[in-house]
Amino acid sequence: MTDDTTGQDCAPPRRAPAGAAVLREEVTVAIRAAVFAELAAVGYGRMSIEGIARRAGVGKAAVYRRWRSKLPLVLDMVSDVAADGLPVPDTGSLYGDVRALLDVSARALSHPVAAQIIPDLLAEAARSPELAAALRTALHDTQGGIAAAVVRQAAARGELPATTDPRLALDLLAGPLYWRLAVLRTPFTPADLDALTTAVVAALRAPE
Repeated sequence: MTDDTTGQDCAPPRRAPAGAAVLREEVTVAIRAAVFAELAAVGYGRMSIEGIARRAGVGKAAVYRRWRSKLPLVLDMVSDVAADGLPVPDTGSLYGDVRALLDVSARALSHPVAAQIIPDLLAEAARSPELAAALRTALHDTQGGIAAAVVRQAAARGELPATTDPRLALDLLAGPLYWRLAVLRTPFTPADLDALTTAVVAALRAPE
């Protein structure tokens, strides 16, 4: 038997005869989608297991069988985002790699759900060390790995010194995007991204 039923719980769930209940993948997928939708709609502070279950079309027990509360649930979602990450561009030039990465990142940050969720989670992270650590992985460590790969590729092509600091590359790439898209809520045009790419490349090539 499976553990999940649609709608609100009317009675305590029956135990699976073999011990642990079977967790249906489609129910897990629906709950995960509902978490993102709830975060975007009401924010972390007002998000509840009841609201997630209602949006997913399942009973609360289906959520609690997977996560004991909303914090580990959100931590799991953030970890998934970190695991997926963004692709490392390999266009054959530093300018092309930076431009491709800025384009993908700008589109991701401009997504309506991301635009609602990321600022809210960053504010909540000030009150939750666990959430702060998970966000560091999702928003810093993963992006940092991509920036490091771009720097390594450019150094191998002779476009950058081998001593170029990947952390500087990450700051130059992520800072303007977050400021414009998450703080000012002002979109980037293709011309804006071209100009930013030129500025990032020039800054990385500047002598130390």
